[in-house]
Amino acid sequence: MAIQSNKNHERRDPWYHFFLSPVVLLNVVYWGMRLVREPDLNLAWGFIVSCGLVVAVLKLRLNALRVQDRLIRLEEQTRVRRLLGNDDTSWVESVTVAQWIGLRFASDGEVVGLARRALQEKLDPKEIKEAIREWRPDENRV
Repeated sequence: MAIQSNKNHERRDPWYHFFLSPVVLLNVVYWGMRLVREPDLNLAWGFIVSCGLVVAVLKLRLNALRVQDRLIRLEEQTRVRRLLGNDDTSWVESVTVAQWIGLRFASDGEVVGLARRALQEKLDPKEIKEAIREWRPDENRV
């Protein structure tokens, strides 16, 4: 397995991206085609249920990602406060969740400076990741 970097850090969950998502989308297409060809109340209900499955699958994925984002924010705020020790940490709350998501890859030696820079320059996660010099892998996010 290659060492994680900015170029290869994105991950795919094969069961979600290559099985579940295509299956629920194909299900909508199937029911939609049947409904168009033979309009019927039962086929309409099958189409509605298949659309509901798409929404459910997307919401489950997005809610799990939101929980991961909140956990990343907490972990990174805790790490920065630990690294700062008794220094002023009042600014830490102002860093956005999106910025913390990018900052999680920064080493302990650069995360504080990069977090301050991200806050001052309003850097987005992509810009933050590009600014990281010593990459700290995150193998847990999916």
